Amino acid sequence: MSRGKPGDSCVAGDAMLRVHITNEDLSRVRFASGPDPLWETVMSIRLLRGTWGGAVFDPWRAQVRDRLCQLPQRYVRLLRHLVSPAGDLPGFLTPQRAGQGLEAGIEAVLGTPRVRLRRELAALPGAPSWLRPLAEGEPAALARLGAALRAYHHVAIAPFWPRVRSLVDAERAARARTVLDHGTEGLLAAMRPAMLWQAPVLEVRHPVQREIRLAGRGLVLAPSAFCWRWPVTVVHPGLPPVLIYPVERGSECWAGPDHAPGARALANLLGPTRAACLTAIGNSCTTGELARRTGVTAPTASLHATTLRAAGLTTSTRRGNTVVHTPTPLGSALLRASGS
Repeated sequence: MSRGKPGDSCVAGDAMLRVHITNEDLSRVRFASGPDPLWETVMSIRLLRGTWGGAVFDPWRAQVRDRLCQLPQRYVRLLRHLVSPAGDLPGFLTPQRAGQGLEAGIEAVLGTPRVRLRRELAALPGAPSWLRPLAEGEPAALARLGAALRAYHHVAIAPFWPRVRSLVDAERAARARTVLDHGTEGLLAAMRPAMLWQAPVLEVRHPVQREIRLAGRGLVLAPSAFCWRWPVTVVHPGLPPVLIYPVERGSECWAGPDHAPGARALANLLGPTRAACLTAIGNSCTTGELARRTGVTAPTASLHATTLRAAGLTTSTRRGNTVVHTPTPLGSALLRASGS
């Protein structure tokens, strides 16, 4: 995420997106429930083609480029032509249904109306003639696109998905605390430096100048692991616009938290899985989120949460059908001492 000097407008000297937010919209600002598998897939394709954010993404690029050699090159060539290094992305590649999972998203992609395929593929710079069957919605071409998306996701995203979920879950938990302490306007004010809240307008770093009026539809904030530099907007008629923005992350996030020296010491003390559970609970989470963040089953996550609670390191609160785990002062002090 780009940084600016304290006190500077986050958009000084840049094009910007201006989101006009009414009082009615403020009550409808919410966060996406988790990372979107197709958005992460598409944005990672763009990152893989460039050198941006080398300190953060080069470890991931090095691992993925080796794995891409295992894929049919016609899949790689197709995706590279569909996702250009700059400019607009074909909107049909990132349907709203992808929030329900990769397969639901791919099914929606393959069901794109032919007129939309033609329009969005025609807008691609230098689109080759062999994309014409896809633009015409031919079944074989659509099946090839679905296979390419699945294969790429399998080698480039799936191995890192627990880390992606962990980054997004941690961002959601941190922002939730801000809402509890300062309300929605306090949340928007805290989104600096990539965004600047000057009521009633949210100014966002953006590659092109643009204005969006929410008009009572609200706004969905969607943190993303593979979004780089500028947030991305998605506007569907009649639905709340979505603002996809980059989470904070470093190169170590692709290797996993257990490689840091402090984390290893914590693992030696508690055991690797229980240490990972305490680290995950450091950002507050439900039992289901704890299982996803640590890669264990829900019963195993519940067992570790019980053990940590009995040791006085965490506390658990039931809210409806879910249990939310948070660190105690002792647990937080242990995490700080380990650098986790």
